[in-house]
Amino acid sequence: MRSLEALALAVADAVTVAVRPLLGDPAARVPHGWAPGGDATLGIDEVAEREVDRLLLAAGDVATYSEDRGLVVHGRPRGILVIDPVDGTRPAAAGLESACVSVAVLPPREDATLGEVEFGVVQELRSGARFSAGRGRGARAEAADGTSIAVRPSANADLAAMFWAVGTRGRPIRPVTAVLEHLIDGVAMHGGHFDLGSVAFDLTRIVTGQLDAYIDVGRRIVDEVPSTEPEFLRVGRGSICANFPHDVAAAALILAEAGGVVTAADGRPLDDHPAVGSDREHGLSVVAAGNPRLHRAILDEVDRGMIRLAGMDLRD
Repeated sequence: MRSLEALALAVADAVTVAVRPLLGDPAARVPHGWAPGGDATLGIDEVAEREVDRLLLAAGDVATYSEDRGLVVHGRPRGILVIDPVDGTRPAAAGLESACVSVAVLPPREDATLGEVEFGVVQELRSGARFSAGRGRGARAEAADGTSIAVRPSANADLAAMFWAVGTRGRPIRPVTAVLEHLIDGVAMHGGHFDLGSVAFDLTRIVTGQLDAYIDVGRRIVDEVPSTEPEFLRVGRGSICANFPHDVAAAALILAEAGGVVTAADGRPLDDHPAVGSDREHGLSVVAAGNPRLHRAILDEVDRGMIRLAGMDLRD
């Protein structure tokens, strides 16, 4: 696996170099189609995917999975690299810093799970800062010049003082806010909530302590309140938009190895979730926090929000 770790780092570097000139360029916003998970493929995604294709074809004997290309096999794979070449396509197209390349190393099986991710790297496209972790070997972070970045998840357990990010892209806002309204209102004066457009960026902000938590309840809402599905399909243009394994595979390992907590939005571990694929059944919800006490408090509030939602009539 160590040679695949080096390849994962090389992919992260190569994609960063290839797409950095496009950050904020109007050409980065040009649509190139739709990915299987329902998201639009923009110009910057296509540049990143071509760079991945070039590097992996040269490496040989490796399989890759990305949302836009699906599973691609070169030779006799030693492993699978689950890659999100641009996690945060819209921030990248706008020239914002919250966009990353994410690469996770898995055994060479299509049925591999998130609990089998052996190594992950998340690299910021604008700054070049890199976060990485090997399973059971801890996490590390460094700036583009090699300077160490402190790995220090927050110890804050006060919901009112929480700085947190939320995932809302492609999710209908009324059911999402019905579940999260007390968390949103609760931080209005002391803490803060943000939608930064990249779950990999959000989870690595928990690693640094800049954020306390990340919450995405979309998939839990659809699964537990089926009456919301038409709204999800409407906003998602026929797809149930959610986070998918390629979005979180690397960052979830990095945060866990840094001492944080990452689960589904109902508290279930993500370890058994399939790591390869982006069809509807691969969608997942996420609650992540810098410490177990805050994570538990968030889950309790999400549970109460789900009860509220189940009793609401959200029809116009």
